[in-house]
Amino acid sequence: MSHASALLREHFDVVDGELAVGGVPVSALAQEFETPLFLYDAAVLRARLGALRAALPKKVEVYYSVKANPNPAVVSVFVAAGTGLEVASGAEFLRARAAGCPAERIVFAGPGKTARELELVVSAGIGEIHLESDEELAALADLKADANVSVRFNPGAEASGGAMRMGGQPAQFGFDEERLAEVIAAVGAHGQLRFSGVHMFAGTQILDADVLVGQWRHAVDVARRAADLQGGPVRTVDLGGGLGIPYFPHETALDLEAVRTAAAELFATVDQDPAFAGTRFIVEPGRFLAGPAGVYVCRVLSKKESRGKTFIVLDGGMNHHLAASGNLGQVIKRDYPILNASRPDAGPLAEAVVVGPLCTPLDTLGRKVGMPEATTSGDLVAILQSGAYGLSASPVGFLSHPMPAEVLVEQGAPRLIRGRGSFQHPIVPLP
Repeated sequence: MSHASALLREHFDVVDGELAVGGVPVSALAQEFETPLFLYDAAVLRARLGALRAALPKKVEVYYSVKANPNPAVVSVFVAAGTGLEVASGAEFLRARAAGCPAERIVFAGPGKTARELELVVSAGIGEIHLESDEELAALADLKADANVSVRFNPGAEASGGAMRMGGQPAQFGFDEERLAEVIAAVGAHGQLRFSGVHMFAGTQILDADVLVGQWRHAVDVARRAADLQGGPVRTVDLGGGLGIPYFPHETALDLEAVRTAAAELFATVDQDPAFAGTRFIVEPGRFLAGPAGVYVCRVLSKKESRGKTFIVLDGGMNHHLAASGNLGQVIKRDYPILNASRPDAGPLAEAVVVGPLCTPLDTLGRKVGMPEATTSGDLVAILQSGAYGLSASPVGFLSHPMPAEVLVEQGAPRLIRGRGSFQHPIVPLP
C-alpha cells in the first residue's frame, strides 16, 4: 500500500469508490463548493488532540499554535475542546479572541513584536508574553502596564533537533541560554512585569520521540535554574511545539507511546521537585494537530505527454499550497502524499508529474506520483497532510488566480468557512 493510500485509510474513508472527508464524498463537496478547495475534517482535528493528550502527563496542557492553520473555524474546534492558543502576531491574537479563546488562555511568541501589538495584547489581558529581545523588554516597560512575561531562550546545541532547527545555533529566536540570569534580573527591575517562567522552541517537524522529550528535559533543567535565580517556583514552563507528521514515504509517524513513556519518566522527577510546586506546563503543537485533518482538492484540467513524461495539469497549484510544491524552504523537494480522489483504488498506476496552472516550472506539486492510468480530465486529485501551512503560507496573489474555498466537515455536514474570491483575512484591523 502506498503512503498516500495508508494515510487516506488512517484519517478518511472511501465511499462508493472515491475519497470521502467526514463521510461526505469528495465529488459532492467539489460540486457544491467548486475547486480548488481545502477540506478539513473536524473529527480528525479532535482525534489528533485526544491522541496527544493521552500521551502527555496530566499536568501538561495543550495550546494550539494558530500559525499552523489560522482559519477561525479550525481554531474554534480546538478552543471548544479546551485548548489554549499560541499566537505570533497581533492579528493572530485577534483571530484567537474571535474564535472564543479567553485572553488569559493565549500566549504570544515571535521575534518581531511591535510596540503596537504589545499594547494591544497587554490591554486585553493576555495570559503571557514570551520575551525574545532586549527591545521587546524595553517596549513592554514603556507601556507601564502589568503583564506576565516568560523568557524564550535559545538552547545549546545539545537540545536542538527536527527537520528545521530553531535553536542550538545563532538565531533570531529568543535569548541565548547563557543570558538567562541577566534577562531574569532585567525583568525583575521593572516592578509591573511579572516573571512567569521559560519558553523553549528548538526545532520543528520532529518525528523522533527521544529528540522531542530530550528537548523537554532540557527546558525543565533551564526552568529549574530559573526557579533558583528567582528564589521560588516558576509559574509556567512552555516546552514548545515541533511535533511532526509523516509527509513522505521514508518518514515514520511520531511514536506517541514512546512519548508517553519518556514523558512519564521525566515528570516523575518534576512532581517531586519543589522548583515546580504549582507550575503549569504547556506544549504548543500546530502541524501535528491540524495537518492530517486537511486535504487540498483540485480538478484535472488536462493530461498530456511530453518527451516520454506524463503531465497532469490541475486547476490549483503552488499559489494555494506552496509547501506541497517544495518551495517553502525545502532543500530536497519530495512529493507530498497525492492520489486520484475520484478513483483512489483504481489501477494500474503509472508515474506522472502533477502540476498546477501557473506559468512557472516551480508550480510542480508532484514529480513522481503514481496515478491511475485511467486518470482523465474532470477527475479530482487530493493532496493529503494539508491541514497545516497550506493556504496561509502560500503566495495566493501570484498570477491572480481565484482563491480556493475552505470547508469544515462536521459529522457529515460541510460548512463553508472561507469563500472563493480575493484573499481577505476575516479579522478586525489592529487598532
